[in-house]
Amino acid sequence: MKEEPLKKSALLVATLAAFLTPFTGSAINLAIPSIGEQFNSNTVTLSWVVSSYLLASAAFLVPFGRAADLWGRKKVFTIGVTLHTLFSFLCIVAGSMKTIIIFRCLQGIGGAMIFGTGVAILTSVYPPQERGKVLGFNAAAVYTGLSLGPVLGGFLVHYLGWRSMFLFTALLGLPIIFLAVFKLKGEWAEAKGEKFDLPGAFIYVFALIALMYGLSSVAAIPWAKWLLLIGVLALILFFLQQFKAAYPLLNLKIFRSNKAFIYSNLAALINYSATFAVGFLLSLYLQVVQGFDPQQAGLILLSQPVVMALLSPLAGKLSDRIEPRIVASAGMLVTIIGLMVFYFIDQFSGLWAVMFNLSLLGAGFALFSSPNTNAVMGSIEKKFYGVASSTLGTMRLTGQALSMSIVTLLLAHYAGNAQLTAGSASLLLASLKVTFLIFAVICFFGIFASMARGKVRADSKAVKGKQL
Repeated sequence: MKEEPLKKSALLVATLAAFLTPFTGSAINLAIPSIGEQFNSNTVTLSWVVSSYLLASAAFLVPFGRAADLWGRKKVFTIGVTLHTLFSFLCIVAGSMKTIIIFRCLQGIGGAMIFGTGVAILTSVYPPQERGKVLGFNAAAVYTGLSLGPVLGGFLVHYLGWRSMFLFTALLGLPIIFLAVFKLKGEWAEAKGEKFDLPGAFIYVFALIALMYGLSSVAAIPWAKWLLLIGVLALILFFLQQFKAAYPLLNLKIFRSNKAFIYSNLAALINYSATFAVGFLLSLYLQVVQGFDPQQAGLILLSQPVVMALLSPLAGKLSDRIEPRIVASAGMLVTIIGLMVFYFIDQFSGLWAVMFNLSLLGAGFALFSSPNTNAVMGSIEKKFYGVASSTLGTMRLTGQALSMSIVTLLLAHYAGNAQLTAGSASLLLASLKVTFLIFAVICFFGIFASMARGKVRADSKAVKGKQL
């Protein structure tokens, strides 16, 4: 059957791309102290090496998800991987912090094209009864990238310098481009013929950038609070404009009376807001407070994503049989326990205790992620897969950006312009404790959002009936 080679190609390309972006994200955490040392940068500036990528990705994800539905998901995906690879190469030759942050923003735009299309391609090719399994494999690829990021990133930074990490990322992108162009036979554009909402896209991008930049900078820049307010007003304007648009960027009909879609996305936003910055914080803790080198810190951080990679396929299969809200909510509860344990972390904490708790967090996140994705994609019609995938991706990236915004805000409050040295360890620890406590509280409210989604499997059958 022709369907089988197409399925295999789609799974291979989407899985490799799912590996690429988290690998970059987890590897960069190990390079932060080295970049700071070379450019003599403070903690707040260094946080923007991570945040700039997330901010750009989150802001452009929905517009590119809609573009993929209109002009073709393979086309947008391929352009995205190409841009991501190009700006990875340019990060290698960056000569200042400002240049790195600019290239990371542009790399994030390429990332937005990947995030908004990879899962949509998979759900376009695979039938509903097989989605949980392949989304589990996709999640496993994400966590494998997260697993190898600290190990290879730490090794590369320790022996070859931080620029080698970007070189490795760039080289990873080349085979994905080749496979997407020559092996992925097909194109998916269920909304072809409709118009792209350019005014809506402009307002949306501006609103998200203003919101997240304003939030992360409110403690350091006096006028940031006004930018935050402008961002809120722009977001309200966007929703008003979407109700009137003939071909809206974000079809709000998806949200009407679709509890599964609404609350699954809300749960994703909350979960990523409460978990993403853990790797960044613990990388600083292990290198600055505990005195480990990048390679050693990477091996320690490995314990979390390894557990994620091992459990994600199982969690995905489980969500094909059991209500995703049960599995995902259990994962959220396990995550809260792990975050609360890290609240008590200090310079005397045992290494094995840190690694065990990282494994606990990995188990919690694995139980949440693929069942939650399965719930989102199973709750909408096929022609909205690109928008649904990019909406979920936006929740993920916005959550990640919010997570880093909270960290940046607290680092600015506790550490100010202090550089990453052993002398600033006590300031760093103070910000770590408060951050983990805040994350645990955020995650607690996520359980209610996760449980409120209702019976997703029943909703999925109803959606499937509409498509037939």
